[in-house]
Amino acid sequence: MLTRKQHELLTFIDTHLKSTGFSPSFEEMKEALQLRSKSGIHRLISALEERGFLRRRHHRARALEVMRLPNEAGRELAVAAPPAPFAPNVIRGDFSGRFPAVRAANEAAAVHLPLYGRIAAGLPIEAMRDQGTQIEVPLALLGNGEHYALEVAGDSMVEAGILDGDTVVIRKGDVAENGQIIVALIDDAEVTLKRLRRRGNSVALEPANQRHEIRIFPADRVKVQGSLVALLRRY
Repeated sequence: MLTRKQHELLTFIDTHLKSTGFSPSFEEMKEALQLRSKSGIHRLISALEERGFLRRRHHRARALEVMRLPNEAGRELAVAAPPAPFAPNVIRGDFSGRFPAVRAANEAAAVHLPLYGRIAAGLPIEAMRDQGTQIEVPLALLGNGEHYALEVAGDSMVEAGILDGDTVVIRKGDVAENGQIIVALIDDAEVTLKRLRRRGNSVALEPANQRHEIRIFPADRVKVQGSLVALLRRY
């Protein structure tokens, strides 16, 4: 399901492409959505790309392509009426069986997820877990499966709207689609947050920062430990 801002941005980009023939600038998108910073636009574009609504043509300036519109997504989007208090249609019953989490005081609104430490070379993700640290996450951000939160270190994903000190919510799993932002374990030792690209028998881990290099490994050296589903930031 798209959020209201994701829907507004997708509609604006589609209208701009049809009227001008090229995608709007980040400044134009920021003004259209009345956001205070371009980092919010980065996050919205990344979310739309991961859900298959947008495609970025890399190495081309201001190159966005609308793959499909919300009304083509079936039940993925409902924007006709203002949002009602969240009442999940898919996740029901006892959430403790699905998440490694403690029920929040209002379990229809939020759950507590384990918070892992900052991504750092030399530590598998399980070794980073602090059993006593948890973070409250809106249930609307989560789907099926197990989730955990992870604090981001560094600037390698800033062009995807992921900044140093942000908290990302990760769906735990060892399978991911091409183009998803994942937590990758390299050589059973180094953990990193990057975009996944499969190239034959190799795996490319792409940063979202031109100052960082793409790293390419044989597929058997990289293990997927989860995929990005949400981002949290404190101001």
